[in-house]
Amino acid sequence: MNRLARVLLQTVTLGILASSSTATFAQSTATKPTQKPIPKTPVAPPAEISGPQQTKHYPILVIAHGNEPFWSLRLGMKGPERLDRVSYPPIVLEPSDVVQDDSGNFWTYHAKDTATGATVSVKLTREACSDGMSDTKYTFKVAIEHAQIGTLNGCGVSSPEKFPEFRKKNQLDPGDDADPAAKDKNTVLEPITKFAPPVDIAFLDATGKIVVSYGAMKKAVPATGYELSLSHSGKKLIYTHDFAGTNRTIVLYDVDSGRSQDLITGLVHQAFWSPDDSHIAFLKFVDEKWQVWTFPVTAPDQATVFSPQTVLTLHGWASPTTVLASDLENAYWLGEDGKTQQVIPLKQIYGDMYQIMSSDTIRINPVNPDLLLVSAFYTTTPSGAPVDSMGLNSSFFLYEIRSKRRVSLCPTDTWARSAEWSRDGLQIYFTLMGAGKTLATNRIFWDGTGLKRYVAGNSLTIGK
Repeated sequence: MNRLARVLLQTVTLGILASSSTATFAQSTATKPTQKPIPKTPVAPPAEISGPQQTKHYPILVIAHGNEPFWSLRLGMKGPERLDRVSYPPIVLEPSDVVQDDSGNFWTYHAKDTATGATVSVKLTREACSDGMSDTKYTFKVAIEHAQIGTLNGCGVSSPEKFPEFRKKNQLDPGDDADPAAKDKNTVLEPITKFAPPVDIAFLDATGKIVVSYGAMKKAVPATGYELSLSHSGKKLIYTHDFAGTNRTIVLYDVDSGRSQDLITGLVHQAFWSPDDSHIAFLKFVDEKWQVWTFPVTAPDQATVFSPQTVLTLHGWASPTTVLASDLENAYWLGEDGKTQQVIPLKQIYGDMYQIMSSDTIRINPVNPDLLLVSAFYTTTPSGAPVDSMGLNSSFFLYEIRSKRRVSLCPTDTWARSAEWSRDGLQIYFTLMGAGKTLATNRIFWDGTGLKRYVAGNSLTIGK
């Protein structure tokens, strides 16, 4: 091959190689996707965790408390369990969810007041806290918001040893697994053991006779009567006795001697002992209206008007100088100076669930004047509940004046009336209608536990 031919061959070969390289590069460029920067994984906000899914990342087994007013809270394995306040029944809480804030410094637990359905939130902040009454430094700052009660502030600390279910789960306490009912037992409410059963009582037996039980002694009062009121000493009983048409007599019965004395006669009834047993308040019909009158026990002839307010029902003494009475519209706290100290609409106390009647009773808790015990008829009879001769079902409930919190205590499948406080304010004694419309007195604790039959009688009054 001559020189010219070799040059031409090399030129053609280089051209083919160049075209091939260019095509390959173009193909590669066309098929390879453009690369983007790898995005940062976003930080997800904390998920809401329901009670059964509670994890160790959320504070549990915490005991919190606060002052003015004094309260305590149990925050268990599923969240808030129980709220306690001095001189009130405990509030059982139903935990729902818990939310942790982005900073991880505080948690908000949500719950429900099982008795009223009111919403409750508990905020725990990981922050040193002092209760202002001791040198103890607590782990958490705690704020409770109850839709009815309001705001409660205090401190908290982890206290696993105070939660029985945790101790049992971790085999720190002997188990109750052998008891098939153990898993159904309420571990939130602790049994009430420190209470004082009545020593002196009076009631109507099955035949309608008045029976007084004073210590170990029991006596039957010769005369008939109703609206019983036993003195705080337990030694004297007053009651209303009917005679001569519409006229009545308020009678005093001395338990020790067994003697009776007529105190006041006329259109009178509903007599109550004062807290020191020195005076008696009663209703008297004068000038076409009922009013509260009083007299010294030793001088019934000195009876005078206690208050000019027209009322229909007297409920007893609220203090040594104040009585509680009502008409069909309001409850009145009447002072001995003739002035009305407080008025609360009965509709506010009763709500829509109960109807207002003059035969209802309202009793003030002996240790907490803010807590009322009301016996009233349902507006609508609960399904399957027994009814009386008027076709009505009666029950009783608790009402807190300041918070307006109302809690029904009596089961809806019963008929109950004439509820009375024990002197320690922890027990409630009430008339229960049984089969055949027989009446008996039962007892229940103010937290709704401990229901039991007490005596085969009704209209119980307690001395001490």
